[in-house]
Amino acid sequence: MPANQANQSHPSAPVIKQRPQNSAILQQAQALGLSPLLAKVLAGRLAEGVHNLDCIVQPALRYIERPERLKDASKAAQRIAQAIMQGQTIGVLTDYDVDGITSHAVMYRALTELFHHPADKIQSLIGHRLQDGYGVSAGLVARILQLPVLPDVIITADCGSSDEARIVLLKQAGIDVIVTDHHALPVEGPPESAFAMVNPTQSDCRYPDATIAGCMVAWLVMSAVRMELIAQAYLPEKSPKLGFLLSYVALGTVADCVSLGGSAINRAVVKNGLDLINRFDQPCWRAVRKLLKKEDQLFSADVLGYQLGPRINARGRLDDPYAALHFILAPSDHQAEQYLAILDQDNEDRKAIEQEMTLSANQLAQQQVAQGLEALSIYLPEGHPGVQGIVASRVTQKTGKPSVVLCPAVNPKHMTGSARSVDQVHIRDALQWVHDNNPDIMVKFGGHRGAAGLTIQRESYPVFLQAFDQAVKQQTGQASLQPTIWVDGDLSPEQISEQTWCELQGLQPYGREFDSACFEGVFLVEQLKVIGADQTHLQLLLSDQQQKYSFRGIWFKALAGGQGLNFSEGDYIHCVYQLNLNHFRGRSQIQLMVEWAGKSGH
Repeated sequence: MPANQANQSHPSAPVIKQRPQNSAILQQAQALGLSPLLAKVLAGRLAEGVHNLDCIVQPALRYIERPERLKDASKAAQRIAQAIMQGQTIGVLTDYDVDGITSHAVMYRALTELFHHPADKIQSLIGHRLQDGYGVSAGLVARILQLPVLPDVIITADCGSSDEARIVLLKQAGIDVIVTDHHALPVEGPPESAFAMVNPTQSDCRYPDATIAGCMVAWLVMSAVRMELIAQAYLPEKSPKLGFLLSYVALGTVADCVSLGGSAINRAVVKNGLDLINRFDQPCWRAVRKLLKKEDQLFSADVLGYQLGPRINARGRLDDPYAALHFILAPSDHQAEQYLAILDQDNEDRKAIEQEMTLSANQLAQQQVAQGLEALSIYLPEGHPGVQGIVASRVTQKTGKPSVVLCPAVNPKHMTGSARSVDQVHIRDALQWVHDNNPDIMVKFGGHRGAAGLTIQRESYPVFLQAFDQAVKQQTGQASLQPTIWVDGDLSPEQISEQTWCELQGLQPYGREFDSACFEGVFLVEQLKVIGADQTHLQLLLSDQQQKYSFRGIWFKALAGGQGLNFSEGDYIHCVYQLNLNHFRGRSQIQLMVEWAGKSGH
């Protein structure tokens, strides 16, 4: 069945589209000697512009640009080096998500292990999501100012760009605040009270890649500090570099969903970081391997994004985030396993909360879709603020429309929200449009193209709902947004093999804007079985149309939310899938990871 001919009678049938091919990339890939399949996959992901395919196909550290190209990186490095040489107290202030926690680990280990700063001269400052909120929050600043010993310098990571009102309070207390971040700046510009502002999204920053994650900005700043300490003769010329910390940067980069498409830097970081992780020479990585029962397998970006990332995020979403930092920095296997067990339990709790919230959110979303809204604003009065971002992702995935999920805030006059977007919509720009046209609705907001956070006035929710919809329609030109699955064509039955899977692994790492290869085809359903503790997953035995080959398939969450099927055993289905190599009892077998399936008109 050709693309976009999916059975639209199925209640949640997405639009299935073939990826457009960039003919220039296709020719480049073929000239490099890549197979027709890999050339096609590349040409479907690098849809615009001309790229140096070498740095995409063979990511390498030489493609990482030097830190001094970051605006204020040298100024920041000089102040941090001064604090180190004078034995001053340094505060490390980061968020509670994976990008923040990995940034914290990068800075802490660089300061203590490489720059020999005493641990008792470092203050770890992480806000509590529910009590403090995001970034350099009022609650966190109040606690900092009550410390028995105030830090001389505070270095932020993954936050601070929108926090002038709080940074000025720290400056007034005599603290130099160095902001390192990657989020889009507010229209009023960077925080004036910051001693230095290192953020590649600044219009006058010469760093060639503004898509790097917060943890990468932190890594670059610490690299600049190393060079400054060498220049000051505080460290020897051949002092160790920061390469070994790229394992953390890889985790933070994947989990923060920054681009792995045309970014040579992000691809290099993730590729080399995964190589480091797969040495399993750190207790935290060994603990994850043991928990996931992957003792005989190497980790991919998917393991970081879908297995480890959510466990670290769950702690910050539901409780005090320090257990996540202790896990990452654990000095022994026993301690890493103890902290990971806490994170794992938090993740199970998060899943239960998420499932209930998602059910409610999807019901409300369908009502708004029926009303003709292209941007959805869902208020859940009983919702948990720590899970609203995941729920927003689920709503956007199901509807194909940008969404904001709002929950009650600590301040009873406010609602706190998380926004998630689709390719066609820059979500932070949409929120900026709302603010420009309705300046009294939002208390604060921040984010980037794909995701954002916000706080609004509770009484303004009805106005926000309409304004957000208008903002998105400004960008889409009134076009109707629908859930879409992009596919790379079909595979012959002979191509559905371990050999093809291995071939596709040659383009790792996959991630945002460089999705794993996805295919479509028509199959006969030989067997169908509902599995899983919550009975929402499907196990399938499929055969090709000539019934020469049989394939195992699995469709996770196929029946989630009470969703039914429009096919049964003996039917032909149109199936969208990815290839996966399943490891079980020492044996490997190819299987289809079903993204969507519906009855075929075969």
